[in-house]
Amino acid sequence: MSIFNAFTNRPLRSALAAALAVAAPAALVTQAQPVVAQPGDLDRAVTALRGISTMKADFTQTDRKGQVLNGVLTLKRPGKIRFEYQKDAKLLVVSTGKSLYLVDYEVNQVERWPIKKSPLGALLDPSRDVGKYGKLVPTGNPDVISVEVRDTSRPEFGVITLIFIRKASAPGGLELTNWVALDSQNQRTTVRLRNQRYGVAVDDSAFSFRDPRRTSRRPG
Repeated sequence: MSIFNAFTNRPLRSALAAALAVAAPAALVTQAQPVVAQPGDLDRAVTALRGISTMKADFTQTDRKGQVLNGVLTLKRPGKIRFEYQKDAKLLVVSTGKSLYLVDYEVNQVERWPIKKSPLGALLDPSRDVGKYGKLVPTGNPDVISVEVRDTSRPEFGVITLIFIRKASAPGGLELTNWVALDSQNQRTTVRLRNQRYGVAVDDSAFSFRDPRRTSRRPG
């Protein structure tokens, strides 16, 4: 079982399970003729990812059934991320740097996975070499870069496609705008970012959480 299908028997949990996957907005990448990526774009994408020390952004997550959740994403390298969902979702996804947790406050349940076993490993796992496992995917816009990351020797890790736009003020000159994740069970999730803020102060306590199974907080 993976983070993508842990709660497929419940509609809102299904929205979460599918939502950590990547696809580019059609308006950006769909044109009659695909645009061939420029030489060095893969290296630029790797540089852009590595250039994000901290980031906060609003996000919209959509699953394969069209269910939508909104929230705020907080990222801190290496390996830490927090998806703070809208209050009525009663869900939280947190990476402490080594493990990825799905916390369900409605049923008082916590699921845990190693980062490297999630498609999000391409974004979070310092040991995942995006340059080695990534390949450029042609888009319909010269200002859009699409990078598909998969380890063909470990299909259980899933696939993530990272979408960037050229933006001089973003780290490495590229801004991560969305991603689509596909797990080994072919469950697909799209996450779109907006209002990205880089270099913001983020304390490690942001990646701890209240464990609903007990009263103590899990250290980050």
